[in-house]
Amino acid sequence: MSTDMIDLRSDTVTRPTAAMRAAMAAAEVGDDVFGDDPTVNRLQAAMAERLGFEAGLFLPTATQSNLVALMTHCQRGDEYIAGQQAHCYKYEAGGGAVLGSIQPQPVEHADDGSLRLDHVVAAIKADDFHYARTRLLALENTIGGRAVPLSSMRTLTDFAHGKGLATHLDGARLFNAATALGVPAGEVAHSFDSVTVCLSKGLGCPAGAVLVGTHDFIERARRPRKMLGGGMRQAGILAAAGLHALDHHVARLADDHALAARLADGLRNIDGITVNGPHTNMVFLQMDPTRLAAIEPAFAQQGILLHGYEGRMRLVTHLDVDAAGIERVIAAFKGFFARVPAQS
Repeated sequence: MSTDMIDLRSDTVTRPTAAMRAAMAAAEVGDDVFGDDPTVNRLQAAMAERLGFEAGLFLPTATQSNLVALMTHCQRGDEYIAGQQAHCYKYEAGGGAVLGSIQPQPVEHADDGSLRLDHVVAAIKADDFHYARTRLLALENTIGGRAVPLSSMRTLTDFAHGKGLATHLDGARLFNAATALGVPAGEVAHSFDSVTVCLSKGLGCPAGAVLVGTHDFIERARRPRKMLGGGMRQAGILAAAGLHALDHHVARLADDHALAARLADGLRNIDGITVNGPHTNMVFLQMDPTRLAAIEPAFAQQGILLHGYEGRMRLVTHLDVDAAGIERVIAAFKGFFARVPAQS
């Protein structure tokens, strides 16, 4: 970890540790399109076993994994229900609609990030040729850093299954959710037909995601993966990072959550900042527009990278940020707000 730069823009900025790089360098590889890369096969099996599924599929990114799931569950002209703030609806460039011809039906979130059952009920279309066919409920955990209660998720998935809908979980940060909820990762994934897990966020890998489901679902998912350009060759070099992360980087996510809590506590008493969180490894800030516009370049000069969007700022802890770095960030915020006036 660099002692000079502190990057709180996202947990996607993590760099492979020396041990992870060594595992990647030593990886046994084959051709994954032919299915004979042994390291990819081990990662797929390990993730599926840990989450309680029959099979897994390695993909370059979680965005592609979510799109492959949508295209496997749904056909052209079908519809999926998702939250207004869901990554697969809002932040993945409309891939389901553009590339899969699948209509999204967004619904509002409750305060805890979950979806209300009555909203989901109202979103399901009648069996009428005027409407798109509702085929899938897509949920997310964590969402906006919040670990959604499992009772809420299971109420929705039980209802969806009772209506003949498939269910998909965008679990890009599923291990953060499990850590916050104090349950095994398989409990978070339990009631879904398919789950995406990202490797390049809190788990610290340079790339990769795993999609899990039944054997039949994963076999069908190979076609859209190939169509979207996700079939890789000697991908075991990347998969080795995922295996290393499963063994070494899951338990330490609690450290990221603790650092986010310390960061939130340190900022909460600064006049001019409204702190929302911590939510797992994320802290959200609101401040007046003048300070929000000035803070990123001012902090960059001090070797602290921040990212504001949609009128707020998100600070994300990860394995490349330590306790000393958090104290440095808190001190920088105190100094900035003492010298930069609010908009009059």
